[in-house]
Amino acid sequence: MSFLDELPERYRLILCDLWGCVHDGWTVFPGVVERLRQWQDEGRTVIFLTNAPRTGEAVQRQLDSIGLPPGLHQGIATAGEAGAAALVGKPVGFCGTPDDRRNLEARGLVFVEEGYSELACAGIERHETVADYLDDLARWRSADVLMHCLNPDRIVIHQGATLVCAGALADTYEEMGGEVRWYGKPYASVYDYALGLAGSPPKEQVLAVGDGLQTDVLGAALYGIDCVFVQGGIHAGEGFPADFSQRHGLNGWQPLAVVESLGQAKA
Repeated sequence: MSFLDELPERYRLILCDLWGCVHDGWTVFPGVVERLRQWQDEGRTVIFLTNAPRTGEAVQRQLDSIGLPPGLHQGIATAGEAGAAALVGKPVGFCGTPDDRRNLEARGLVFVEEGYSELACAGIERHETVADYLDDLARWRSADVLMHCLNPDRIVIHQGATLVCAGALADTYEEMGGEVRWYGKPYASVYDYALGLAGSPPKEQVLAVGDGLQTDVLGAALYGIDCVFVQGGIHAGEGFPADFSQRHGLNGWQPLAVVESLGQAKA
């Protein structure tokens, strides 16, 4: 039996990660629809909290395209929305896919090819490695470009394949001495936004569910809310690290529970 089968009643708001918990970018995982319906039937509010570098509307279109039924959540909070709000009205460079570029332009961002001092990093254009971007990173560093990382995820699992995300580029840029501003999990602003969508309930009523240790789990710990760690996502069933709290100075903090998957059925 999963801890999620009998979730304590006090958790009225669930901040649920998407990629690695609900879907793999192409398919909704087994049991997820039933789990989300369970939470709706129990009267809980579900906000999808994602580090996607896109708007909530774009994420909703993706969920529609992969067949997630409507009515199973009450809102979507994204890293892309938080980053876009900081960049609207100024000409900036761009790194990411054409789809992400068009989506952010529709949100009001203005991208230029040269002469910029700030850059929106939404990810990589194709399925490359960080090494393929070293020349770009060096060029941005030599010009003291401020990078805005619109997706702090380092990797994502897409149909079984591991793909590099914007956070991996931003890590390397910082190692080169470049300045990065980060948006999304584990940073507090995106949690503030997500709670606002749900009427700003007290933190003791909020539960985060996610599979990313550096993002979902650390973000919940730093924000002061409980968390369920889904170990079957990007960490491929490795389990929760025994030294996680010590490594991050969390004074003994632990996730409320560790589950294999969001849709894990009762035994």
